[in-house]
Amino acid sequence: MNYFFETYGCQMNSAESAALRLVLQKRSWSQAPDMESADLVILNTCSVRATAEQRVLGRLAQYGALKKKRRFTLIVAGCMASRLGETLKIKAPAVDYVMGTSEGSRFPYILEALEQGTSFLEASEKPVFSFSSSHLEEGQFRSFVPIMHGCNNFCSYCIVPYVRGPEVSRNPADIREEIKLLAEKGVREITLLGQNVNSYHWEGTEDSGFPQSIDFPRLLELVAAETEKTSIQWVRFLSSHPKDLSSRAIQVMAEHPVFCRHLHLCVQHGSNTVLSAMNRRYTREQYLELAAEIREALPEITLSTDILVGFPGETSDDLAQTLDLMEKVRFLYAYMYHYNPREGTPAFDLPQRVDETVKRKRLAQVIALQKQHTLQLLALRIGSREKVLIEGISRKNADELITRTERDEMVVVPGVSSMIGAFGEVTLSSLRGNTFHAKELCLCPGD
Repeated sequence: MNYFFETYGCQMNSAESAALRLVLQKRSWSQAPDMESADLVILNTCSVRATAEQRVLGRLAQYGALKKKRRFTLIVAGCMASRLGETLKIKAPAVDYVMGTSEGSRFPYILEALEQGTSFLEASEKPVFSFSSSHLEEGQFRSFVPIMHGCNNFCSYCIVPYVRGPEVSRNPADIREEIKLLAEKGVREITLLGQNVNSYHWEGTEDSGFPQSIDFPRLLELVAAETEKTSIQWVRFLSSHPKDLSSRAIQVMAEHPVFCRHLHLCVQHGSNTVLSAMNRRYTREQYLELAAEIREALPEITLSTDILVGFPGETSDDLAQTLDLMEKVRFLYAYMYHYNPREGTPAFDLPQRVDETVKRKRLAQVIALQKQHTLQLLALRIGSREKVLIEGISRKNADELITRTERDEMVVVPGVSSMIGAFGEVTLSSLRGNTFHAKELCLCPGD
């Protein structure tokens, strides 16, 4: 029997899809080349914006039409499945199973029923979230390692706490075992994942072999020790909430070169009035102080962020404060978007909605300024010698490779496919758009 996967949304969804694939592979299921030939189709969905759900509903309509021509099983997993539950089957009758973010433990039983030609009977008990043991995609040299699930922040515009539930920290012993497995598989880079990694907190027992209380900085120290002298040379983590990123965590990053010199630190806005309405629980002054502290400890670091404009009640002065914060911090890049009301969140009922035309104009201003900053920051880097991880073949030229620096900068350089997954060194010789070009690539010793 074979399967076909579609994954939408964030890195956590990608990690969870990889874990589900491992379950399928252990049961000797093979991957179908396309949806038309699959016995099982799985859509791992996103709910962060209404447009994300509309996209999935459109896709489900296509699968509904295909089901009229042949038989196959259709599973909808992820955040959209958590939010809508069984009511999703009313919107999309072609769906056979709805599997929310806390229901992964049901997946092997669904597969067993399919293998036996029967239907899986839904349990009446409320499922409890559990972490998968591994999230490695076979043959890959990079892997996500979830360390947390859920969110306790309840930003007023965000649906995530309602679809993923409260924060759950993963047992550090399981994190260590997964990292060991990844190192044995030759993985070169890992990314620690959580809706808010900085609030990681594990309370263990005296016989666990770990300190009884482990917070995020202590976990970083454990990860650094575990990756030392292994194939894993780079460690990243996201997402980081500014209110929870501690001075100790910054210091641990500075002390251990295994942590990449890049940090995604979501600011969302530069106005205290809007930040308060968003329930972000920090001020622009606190964010600026944090950015300055990070750069003092890690002068070579690059910062990226998320910026949300057009939130209800936002004024032109609020936008000016956001632009001013961008000028002060100078992000390498940013994910920029305007506010769209999300049913089920507190902000959905807020008055003083910003006109759509105004939102688009304000977003255009933010994008224009960020493009300027990105080009200026990248231009300063031309001529520098950098270590890169070789990620793949360029889509524009089969004789060139796509590589990435630890600062999260893309570099195109001549090379062959056998180099993929290795570390090398390049000199950044020119810049085209937001991508560096280098003339030659030297593999690092041992690669």
